[in-house]
Amino acid sequence: MKYAVGIDLGGTNIAAGVVDETGKLLCSRTVKTKAPCTPDEIADRIAALCRAVTEDAGMVPEQIAWIGAGVPGSVDKNTGILEYANNLGFRDVPLGTMLGNRLQCPVFLDNDANAAAWAEYCVGAGKGCCDMVMMTLGTGVGGGIIEKGHIVAGCNWAAGELGHFVIERGGIPCSCGMCGCFEQYASVSALVRQTRKAMEKAPKSLMWKLAGNDEQNVNGRTAFDAMRQGDSEAKEVVDRYIYDLCIGVTSMINIFQPEVFCIGGGISREGETLIAPIRKYVKQYGYARGSKHQPRITAARLAGDAGIIGAALLGMQ
Repeated sequence: MKYAVGIDLGGTNIAAGVVDETGKLLCSRTVKTKAPCTPDEIADRIAALCRAVTEDAGMVPEQIAWIGAGVPGSVDKNTGILEYANNLGFRDVPLGTMLGNRLQCPVFLDNDANAAAWAEYCVGAGKGCCDMVMMTLGTGVGGGIIEKGHIVAGCNWAAGELGHFVIERGGIPCSCGMCGCFEQYASVSALVRQTRKAMEKAPKSLMWKLAGNDEQNVNGRTAFDAMRQGDSEAKEVVDRYIYDLCIGVTSMINIFQPEVFCIGGGISREGETLIAPIRKYVKQYGYARGSKHQPRITAARLAGDAGIIGAALLGMQ
């Protein structure tokens, strides 16, 4: 049995875990990223975390076959260079080499959303399929594209930015510089913004009570929870949010026609409340709706562990 350490590097936290070759997570732990910081500080922090989690698993470093890391940004997988990570302020950082020198172990790097998609493809919702697209709904909208067992990276390692195609010309300004990007309508951040806007117009809405009468307490569950308790304003928020999701997912399916389309991120825990309307919309408006072969649209299965597991499995591509 082979074992690897998977690293999920974020702007706030760094998570690590020991994973066996079947994708089973044996143990994990998390530390603060402490950004902003230098690349050397990040590398030191990751190396220390790898050693600690290996010890947690009752292993010695020699039992770890490789280290895999999912990082927030574009990565040249051939050289292990983190070309750009906006939320860390890094550009052209040889993180793979830096970690390899510290841990004396092979290191595999990829984008964090690609790593999560790889986990779902190997051992999660896409297990056994040929092609899969995973969309992750969080602060932004990320994604990963798997084609015939390989992560699609593009000519510049930046493929899979599923949040950055326009669904409304001249729409909400996006951090990428365009306006009307899918991310501005389908991310959890967008849902929170839409919920707060609805609350301001409806001071008697149940959403206020669920948020403790404080807009700052609104999260991705607020509107869904209020809707389930019969709040009409919350239902309007949820319906609009899901409608925008339907448009974006249908567009992506029209482009890729994957065997599996997987939706991840915390909001995917809404399950069929979220997924069923998307299936219905794709069935009605998808370009290939007349085909007997249709993508399977499903929620992710690995939840918060996908990043660690997928990173660890990068060495098995």
